[in-house]
Amino acid sequence: MTPIALYTRLSQSQVSSAWDSFDAHVLASIFAITAAEFDSGGSLAEGLGISGKELRGIIATYFPGAANMLESFGLDREFTIADDEQSLRRLLLRSRTTAAPISSVFAVLIARRATRPNHLWQDLGLVNRGELSALMLRHFAPLALRNQGDMKWKKFFYRIICRDENSRMCVAPCCSECSDFEVCFGDESGESLLAQVRLHLEASGLVPVDSIVAG
Repeated sequence: MTPIALYTRLSQSQVSSAWDSFDAHVLASIFAITAAEFDSGGSLAEGLGISGKELRGIIATYFPGAANMLESFGLDREFTIADDEQSLRRLLLRSRTTAAPISSVFAVLIARRATRPNHLWQDLGLVNRGELSALMLRHFAPLALRNQGDMKWKKFFYRIICRDENSRMCVAPCCSECSDFEVCFGDESGESLLAQVRLHLEASGLVPVDSIVAG
């Protein structure tokens, strides 16, 4: 099953009365882009930073019609969590807008996907950076509102972690005096990784250009 098809199936299996469409879209996107890494030796558990019983509980709650389908992507893989990922988890968890369970799920997923090499919004499978900003304002408003300069989210997270833990990440006294200003505040445009996957499949003749594979 292609990542696009998986996203479609997950979106169709959501419990619409239990949560809203934006959160459903975000969670389905994260699962789908993570599943795209499966062929390169990854697993859903490792890519999401959640394994076993906990991961199955999330699937049962938010995608109850997809449990059997997702088993094949590896739900029990063991993995390690580095110190910086743990720090980001803690930062997000204490910055939740509400105590809603889905916010805690997003905290863990964002922390894990932030370890990937692309823009964070891409490694979450989102359409653009605006969707990530909307997600942050919705679920982590106290933290999101601190990003007044619209710093890149990964850079912002770890800058806050270093400040809160009395560490020193930046050698410049302020951002305006830093020679790496563009590294933290530069352009974050690009194409959705889910869209890239689909284009690759189309170019390979594996997916018809005008259709979405159902499974």
